[in-house]
Amino acid sequence: MTVSLDLVDVDSLLTEEEVAIRATTRRFADERLRPSLPEWFESASIPARDLAKELGALGLLGMHLTGYGCAGLGPVAYGLACLEIEAADSGMRSLVSVQGSLAMYSIWKYGSEEQKTEWLPRMAAGEAIGCFGLTEPDFGSNPAGMRTNARRDGDDWVLNGSKMWITNGSVADVAVVWARTDDGVRGFVVPTSTPGFSAPEITRKLSLRASVTSELILEDVRLPGSAMLPEARGLSGPLGCLNEARFGIIFGAMGAARDCLETAVAYAGERQVFDKPLSGYQLTQAKLADMAVELNKGVLLAVHLGRLKEKGALRPEQVSVGKLNNVREAIAIARECRTILAANGISGEYPVLRHANNLESVLTYEGTSEVHQLVIGQALTGQAAFR
Repeated sequence: MTVSLDLVDVDSLLTEEEVAIRATTRRFADERLRPSLPEWFESASIPARDLAKELGALGLLGMHLTGYGCAGLGPVAYGLACLEIEAADSGMRSLVSVQGSLAMYSIWKYGSEEQKTEWLPRMAAGEAIGCFGLTEPDFGSNPAGMRTNARRDGDDWVLNGSKMWITNGSVADVAVVWARTDDGVRGFVVPTSTPGFSAPEITRKLSLRASVTSELILEDVRLPGSAMLPEARGLSGPLGCLNEARFGIIFGAMGAARDCLETAVAYAGERQVFDKPLSGYQLTQAKLADMAVELNKGVLLAVHLGRLKEKGALRPEQVSVGKLNNVREAIAIARECRTILAANGISGEYPVLRHANNLESVLTYEGTSEVHQLVIGQALTGQAAFR
């Protein structure tokens, strides 16, 4: 028996186009991603270039951007696609999110017409992969402390420094790198073939193993003056990009939670304990009910924030509310589902612990829970408590 987890009729809030996009993305996740994910997670390797082209062919890369080969779809459609991709694996959603909401968005929002024309059509098609270099080994939550610098040398820029925990870095064709200049923080479009640029892959990860994570090293990387993003000045540029990516996480985390809960419901219905199904016990039903309530609340929150974004009314603290709540609840659901599966919960035959491991990364990247609490706290009190 197939049981719907949509207890509050979320589908009634969606357009026919949004439902169709969700169905197409779910079919891709089911047919292309799920069968290979246990192997990719165990081997810590993915066919990133093949996947990028397949995702591009479906119109899922930069799908919420307009022009330059992008689909130009709405925020809720994009969010639902993120939800379905992350229901397969958070690492897969990271590939989509970093490509579209960080690398592509930064060029689309802040780039020159030449930069947009050169990169966006290829990135939308998945023919070129992008990464986004902001976080440094010693500066994550405090990007204002970045040490990567860019200095003028005639008409050129010369970049030196390093970035850390960069999704797609080792397979990227282009990196958007943020660096300190005499004019404040600026962004640069860096082809990864540029001499002095390297991106060693980070290995021995226990989370996001089906994802490419790298360090970026810039040693006297010489770029033409046209490589700078002309419309991004100061930290508002990269922080604006991060809000785009965080929006996708609000939906995506609920995908991981849904997959865990679907797995737990099915398992509890089949597992016999003391001669009856595990799902027939009150304690099990209480766990399932509580998780379903939080899942439905999280999806409702995501859709509501998407509608605000459609109207251009979504504020940064509202994004923080969504990211803080939905990732926190998703990881709690994953952990609780693991208890229902008991020993089987740690097996790679089931996705629950893989989701839980991945969500440990999602919990802290693109703003830790503590940072989002402080953003919300500032909105409530008018006091900035970051220092």
